[in-house]
Amino acid sequence: MTSTPDSRRQAWLAVLALAPRDALARHAAARVAEHRFEWLREPETGLAMVRGRIANRGDRFNVGEATLTRCIARITLGGHTTAGVGHVLGRDDERARWIAQLDALLQQPSLQNSLQRDVIEPLRAAREQVLAAERARHAASRVSFYTLAPEVAAP
Repeated sequence: MTSTPDSRRQAWLAVLALAPRDALARHAAARVAEHRFEWLREPETGLAMVRGRIANRGDRFNVGEATLTRCIARITLGGHTTAGVGHVLGRDDERARWIAQLDALLQQPSLQNSLQRDVIEPLRAAREQVLAAERARHAASRVSFYTLAPEVAAP
């Protein structure tokens, strides 16, 4: 299965959005400080409707609203202009800025491979470790509800 530029971008945006704040701050500090970004949309906080599905596949319904912070940053490097978006749940302007800046840099052809290797892959691996630890913790308390019918003795 080949990945499209859109699917690769969706994947790295998901990694950035789920990254712990301290890890994201560390990676952003090392990468974005040397660049000058133009803010097309400063961080702003608002509400987004959260939707769900009955049994995860049925009809959609509105669960409620969640606080969301978003922003858009633009950068031009070597004649190539890209715009990055940052969306995070909650009120965290700084985190939304870091995600938008890293997204804009990841779209730059000259930086994409190194940022994938040095930022996205370590964040993805750390997330996988957290998820594996959670799965192991949950598996330890898993209960199987198999029942056996008692044998009935013949008269």
